Amino acid sequence: MLPIAIDAMGGDRAPDEILAAAHQAAELGIPVVLVGPAGLGGIGDLPLIPASEVISMDDDAAQGVRRKKDSTLVRAAEAVRDGRASAMISAGNTGATMASALLRMGRIKGVSRPAIATPLPVPGHLPNILLDAGANAEVQPEWLVQFAQMGSVYARHRFGVEHPKVGLLSIGEEPRKGDTLRKEAYELLSAAPNINFIGNIEGRDMLLKTADVVVTDGFTGNVVLKTLEGGVKVLMQAIFEAFTADPAYKPHVDALLPALLPLVEQMSPDTYGGAMLLGVDGVCIISHGSSNAHALLNGIKVAQEMVERGVVEELRAAIAGEG
Repeated sequence: MLPIAIDAMGGDRAPDEILAAAHQAAELGIPVVLVGPAGLGGIGDLPLIPASEVISMDDDAAQGVRRKKDSTLVRAAEAVRDGRASAMISAGNTGATMASALLRMGRIKGVSRPAIATPLPVPGHLPNILLDAGANAEVQPEWLVQFAQMGSVYARHRFGVEHPKVGLLSIGEEPRKGDTLRKEAYELLSAAPNINFIGNIEGRDMLLKTADVVVTDGFTGNVVLKTLEGGVKVLMQAIFEAFTADPAYKPHVDALLPALLPLVEQMSPDTYGGAMLLGVDGVCIISHGSSNAHALLNGIKVAQEMVERGVVEELRAAIAGEG
């Protein structure tokens, strides 16, 4: 397998946590190549694609990609395009990561717009897939059908869900609930072949096994994602603060921790390593800006799995067979 191109300068904890993850991946036998400035310290014997510029978190995504042609993100995407890398991963500017992948790798033929597919933890079950989680603030109804197609392929290849149930995020379960976009998308999804459409779902269903794939526009999807992340973080913090509120609780806490720690791991976004940008002609993993080495290593593993399982080829076949 060709190496996975890792943006060494992307994210709040770059480059130290990225380098740690890259070394851990190499020790596991996963081929990697770092993309960063020449002379970057700490890379050891890992290969490096030199890139003299960095697109920062506050840079305009499209302008940054156009102006900073020697940026780590652009060079990583070019490595995939040119056959020097099998995939790319970054914890940097999400919009710029998406723009780099789209402008350098290109879209899969027939894809109207790529979408960010993010796993949502479901206690005791496999995660749900939410898309779009932020790539397209405004969408057309037929794009949501493609999101459902791509999300179904991703659920099968990443989590082994044989016949993923697809739900349309709306403000009520009834077919006529929602705005014009949701109503038109409902009709198209109901008639679409090879999609296991179960109808509308509501926000309360996001962390339940109501649907395996949830489709919506990127504006709504990103708000939902950040709300869930914030809510889960606050709840977890409150639970652990309650545990330490009284020394008398310690024996009970010690008894409960073996059951609670796996749940904490399952609910942490670090466990899933990042989201995949579906619809571009290559594997592109977008990790959280605050990702540590553990999260980034998991993201590298996801990239490896998606390459080995041929998810881009499967997406290409699904879109080609749309009509």
